Amino acid sequence: MTDPANEPIAEPAKPTEPAVVHQAHDAGATTQDPWSDLRAFTSARLALGRAGASMPTAELLRFGFAHAQARDAVHLQLDGAALAQSLTDDGLQSLQVHSAAPDRAAYLLRPDLGRRLDDASAQALRAAAGPDPTAGCDLLLVVGDGLSSLAVERNARPLIAAIRALAPAGWRLGPVVIAQQARVALADEAGALLGARLVAMLIGERPGLSSPDSLGLYLTWQPAVGRHDAERNCISNIRPEGLAPEAAAKRFWWLAQEAKRLQLTGVQLKDRSDDAALGTATAPSLPDGTPRG
Repeated sequence: MTDPANEPIAEPAKPTEPAVVHQAHDAGATTQDPWSDLRAFTSARLALGRAGASMPTAELLRFGFAHAQARDAVHLQLDGAALAQSLTDDGLQSLQVHSAAPDRAAYLLRPDLGRRLDDASAQALRAAAGPDPTAGCDLLLVVGDGLSSLAVERNARPLIAAIRALAPAGWRLGPVVIAQQARVALADEAGALLGARLVAMLIGERPGLSSPDSLGLYLTWQPAVGRHDAERNCISNIRPEGLAPEAAAKRFWWLAQEAKRLQLTGVQLKDRSDDAALGTATAPSLPDGTPRG
């Protein structure tokens, strides 16, 4: 009888290794997204496709370029002198002012400084208003660099031209104020100093990755230091790829005339300009339903 202790010990079975599947991969091939057709209707980043498990190189480069454009739009300085000259060529008077923010770094770190004029600019506007600032104007246009000087450079002049072309009879327009390192509320102080009944701030909006040049327009009735955002109306994304200047000007004048009629702007003034274009507009009313006007 064999002694089990002397029998050879069998080696344990080796685990079965998974089969390695090698797939040919074309480095230049991009797998198309089934939603690719939607890209014809928007500049949003969708249906980008893929290269293997990654984003296609071309799309990655486009993203980097868009990001660089957005950063440039924030940091590039507005050429106020060039804008003033272009407005002079269009037959408009302009005044150049500066906020209390001394430079771009302070402007970005201290939003409050961008909402007020510096002392020299405030004094210049007082002098421009003359001895009777209450004589003023019906509408004051203020152009501020905001967070995108590129938006102002590309879109402010066409928008101002469209606003002038559609101006109703009897509206007195003041000089165009060009403001450096400006936030929206800076227009309140400028409008108050020049005796404007209504002020419109044309300002560069915060850049997006597909819209570094979007211009916003903010309307404020009876501008004064201390007005808050609920007392304004806003028209945004004014640019050829968004709301065209001509369409923005039509919406602006609808709001401006209603503001004059109701003696207010803000949350109590609803934008029904689309209804007006369709002939279905109703008279605006207060929140409790009481008609105004």
